[in-house]
Amino acid sequence: MAMPGRGSDGWTVADLDRMPENGLRYEVLNGQLVVSAPPRLRDQRLIKRLDRALEDAKPDGFEVLPGVGVLVGEDEPIPDLIVVTGPIDWDGRGIPVEQVQLAVEVVSKSTTLQDRMVKPVLYAEAGIPNYWRFELNAFKGQLPGESLPVAFVHSLGGDRSYEPTHRIPAGEKVTVRTPFEFTLDPAALLP
Repeated sequence: MAMPGRGSDGWTVADLDRMPENGLRYEVLNGQLVVSAPPRLRDQRLIKRLDRALEDAKPDGFEVLPGVGVLVGEDEPIPDLIVVTGPIDWDGRGIPVEQVQLAVEVVSKSTTLQDRMVKPVLYAEAGIPNYWRFELNAFKGQLPGESLPVAFVHSLGGDRSYEPTHRIPAGEKVTVRTPFEFTLDPAALLP
């Protein structure tokens, strides 16, 4: 099946409706089409366990959704997991960015650049208050003796960029306060 062509001004959310349903993940980031394979089994296991843990901890008024697009102007990134508030159009294309309180990415070899550099900037500029990144594989900057996975927790600063609040290696329990109180130990997400 041929891929649809992009518009003269770049790819948009509307273009995604014409993409083939072939098991690949299609996102629009800064007008560029990004195509990636579905998350690996290990990544999906972490996402599923984090989804359950957040679901159990969330107060009324919050929803936890894995693999749902976030509508940011003409872009539509797809975080591995989001926490949202407000009414949800369950038949809609995605979630308006204004409703997203937390975006979570699990870094894999095929998404390293997007998850570490592109998406955090896009999320911050769009005003998403919290961003968490999980590193499952050895990475540059890993501390000696630091057990994987490592969670990096960020909150939005006044200049619309993320400020690190916690670095949590596997085996450590830390209680974060936003978007709601939640105790996180990355080791519990990947037995």
